Amino acid sequence: MFGIGVLKGLSVTMKHWITTYIDDVRKIPSRYAGGREILRQPLDEEGLFTIQYPEEKRLIPERFRFIPMLLFDPETGKERCTACGICAKVCPPQCIWIVRDKDEKGKPLTRPAEFYIDISICMGCGFCAEFCPFDSIKMNHDFELAVYDRYPKLILDKQDLMVPLDYYAALYPEQYAAEEAARAAKEKAKAARAARRGARGGAGARGAGRRAAQDGGEQGGTDATNQ
Repeated sequence: MFGIGVLKGLSVTMKHWITTYIDDVRKIPSRYAGGREILRQPLDEEGLFTIQYPEEKRLIPERFRFIPMLLFDPETGKERCTACGICAKVCPPQCIWIVRDKDEKGKPLTRPAEFYIDISICMGCGFCAEFCPFDSIKMNHDFELAVYDRYPKLILDKQDLMVPLDYYAALYPEQYAAEEAARAAKEKAKAARAARRGARGGAGARGAGRRAAQDGGEQGGTDATNQ
């Protein structure tokens, strides 16, 4: 019959509207009470979930990504980026520009002198972070970047993109822990290989010494016989 679909749609809307108040009453005095600024939406929440933005904000999941950021070690101040240019090559909209730094003699250095990202065309795909061999570029959670002037405010330079390693660890605790564990395992395996090479080298040197000593003894005995 004509109009049955409309009534079914309205019934679904009415169900969500009523469920919103029922779910809110269960969390007396209210799920919005307490002056919370960061709200977490449970998976079992029913009804409509309204956030009074910007006074309230939703807790961002760890895997959320927006624009890239560059990491540096806060203890040493050394940046991870080596200006290899892989991120700029794999970027689909080509919004990354890198200028490699040079020393006084003009020799290229493994660090960027300039690093720019046009976030007005950045897709947030994360290819730059995925393909970076040094884990120097990651995806930031900062999405409140609205401006009145597109240029130059939406073109971020190196200073705008640099963040300490602690900031990345706070945004991605699970991912950071996994990366550090993998890095530690890699360093341990590298040290083990170096130790094995050193042991083989030491054994070879000792064997060569013994052979040289034996050759010297045989040569001395031959000379004494001849005399």
